[in-house]
Formats: sequence, structure tokens, C-alpha cells
Amino acid sequence: MNKTVKIILGLVTVLLLIFVLKYFMDSNSKAIEDFNVEEPFYTTINTQVVATGKLNPEEEVELKPQISGIVDQILVEEGDVVKKGDLIATIRVVPNEQSLVQAQSRIKTAQLSFNNAKTQYDRDKALFDKGVISKQDFETTELNYDQAEETLRQAQNDYQIIKKGSLSGGATANTSITAQISGTILEIPVREGDQVIESNTMNDGTTVATIADMSLMIFEGKVDEAEVGKIKEGKDIKIVLGAIQDKDFPAKLSFVAPKGVEENGAVQFTIKADVNIDQGTNIRAGYSANAEIELENKDSVFSIREALLQYDRITDKPFVEIQTGEGQFKKQDVRIGLSDGINVEVLEGIKEGDKIKVWNKASKDDIVNANQGGRR
Repeated sequence: MNKTVKIILGLVTVLLLIFVLKYFMDSNSKAIEDFNVEEPFYTTINTQVVATGKLNPEEEVELKPQISGIVDQILVEEGDVVKKGDLIATIRVVPNEQSLVQAQSRIKTAQLSFNNAKTQYDRDKALFDKGVISKQDFETTELNYDQAEETLRQAQNDYQIIKKGSLSGGATANTSITAQISGTILEIPVREGDQVIESNTMNDGTTVATIADMSLMIFEGKVDEAEVGKIKEGKDIKIVLGAIQDKDFPAKLSFVAPKGVEENGAVQFTIKADVNIDQGTNIRAGYSANAEIELENKDSVFSIREALLQYDRITDKPFVEIQTGEGQFKKQDVRIGLSDGINVEVLEGIKEGDKIKVWNKASKDDIVNANQGGRR
């Protein structure tokens, strides 16, 4: 029995020894992991902010009627170029019955007051001529008579305006709507026969047409709060239009909002810029546009690809891994500067000729490409 146990223990020992020897042989026979490496280089780094927005006319005017009525005639079309004072549309006045009745009542009341004042005036004038009343009393009577006459005239004028739209018009008098500025007709939201409402302190009124000077355009967009502190008014920027891909337009930043507005969890600040438009370029209001605002630009800076950077989990400081031998790398802390999101400036930590480890393990093809790139 003891002999059998010894034999079993011996076999187990031999098997364990064989397994351990095979494990160490396999471990030592593993190929060295190969990684791509890259060297630092000199390049130009340009950082910029891109603000999205629209291109709108700087001067845009909405034409509204000064009296309610019906659009009788529209003399222009959208896209037409007009001059200041040109006739845009005519409005036919439709009197309000209640307003007419009230105006007639005011005329009757003013007529009664005028008749009474005239009677008093004739009586006092006769007495004054005879020397019965003083000149001061007669002048008071004369003043009341003149005031009553003026009130009657005003009531009659009001009635004429309510009924016909003007003091000199006929039964179908028209109210003219003229261009207040020279420019292009952007929009005509009404049609002939539509009813319009006058513009007053209680009502904005109906817009008959919108005119804008298309030679003076501004960009209106928004930038994030993380970038607004880096831009200033008066800075030269570049505007790129979505509708005109092969051309950009110079502009000057004219306004940066002092207060931001929260949108989708981020605070956005409105910016505006005056855009220089060539005379031969056909620009339309409302074009989508991007403003490219250059923040900082450096030429010939010592750089690496930003993808090579790693960050310490504890200190959150950047570092790279520099090749020290075949398949061997060491950690090297670096101090970085300007970045454009692709390349980053390296101020301290590495030097020319250092081979920096690319994070991902390289395939055979990658190794060949890396070796070729290292000899550049």
C-alpha cells in the first residue's frame, strides 16, 4: 500500500515539474510586443472658434398702414429693388360704422356749442360797439367764439378722415404706403383684398411689406461661454456661407453680448459682425453661416500629435512613453502648450529624435509603416 502511494506521489510530482517547465518555456518564448512610434515635429498651430448663425440685413424696415382698411393694390413684387419714397401699395378705407356715428355726434355737439358762442359773440359785439361792456369782456367772448369754431372744424375733419381716409379724397380714397428706405423687397405677407389694421400704441399693425438694404449685412451667431472670453469687439474674422462654399467673406466683430442665455444646458453668448459683401455677389437674407474667429497662431512650434498624450489617473498630468530599447518604453512627463485638437505644442519633457509610443498595439502592416515614417 505504501509503495503504491509513493508511486502515485512520484508521478504527480513529475507531472507538476513538467507543467512548470512548460509554462516558463512558453513565457520566455513569447514574442516581444511591437508598437508604432512617432517622432516630434515642427508645425504651425492655429486655434480658432467657430460660431454658427445667420446672415441678416443690418437695416430692415416693416411697412405698416396708418389706417385700417383693405389692400386695394400692390405695385411691387418680392425681390424688387425700390428707392425711398416709391409707392409700394394702396389701402382702400372701409369706414367703421360705430366710429362714423360717434364722429357725427361730435359734429352735432360742436355745432351746438358754435351756434351758442356765435349768438353770444353777436350780442356782446353790439354792446361793445355801444360802449356798454368793456373791451376785456368782449375779448373773452371773442375767444370762446373762435375756440368753438375750431372745435367744429376739427370734428368735421375727423369725420372726413374716418369716412374717406383723407381730407381731400373721394368716396373710395386710397391711403398710400411708400418705401421708407432704399433697398430690396424681402417679403409681402399680404395680398390684394386682405384686410389690414393700422399701427398705433395699442397694436403693432399689419405688415404690408418688408424692405432691407442688402448691401449692408451682419452676421448674427452664438459662441459658448468657454470661448467668449477669448474674443473681443473689433477683431477681424472670416464668414463662410453654407450656400456659397467656394468663397469666404471678411468681417469685423462689432458686438459681443454682455449676458448669456442658457440653451440645452450650455450658456451661449450672441455675437454680431459687419460683413463686407462684394457687389457682384448675390446674397439673400437668412443664409446660414459660420464665423471663423482666430484666437492664437504660432509658427514652427515643437509638437506631437495630441493622440500620443496620456494622462496620469491620480495627478491628471500629461505624459508620453519614450522608446528606450526594442519593445521597451519609459514614462516621461511633458509640459504642453497650444493645441488645435490634432497637434499639441510640447514645451518640456521630450527632444528631437525621441520615439514616442503610439497607444494601440501595432499590426505587422503598421510596424512596416511606422518604420518607414521613422526614417522620414
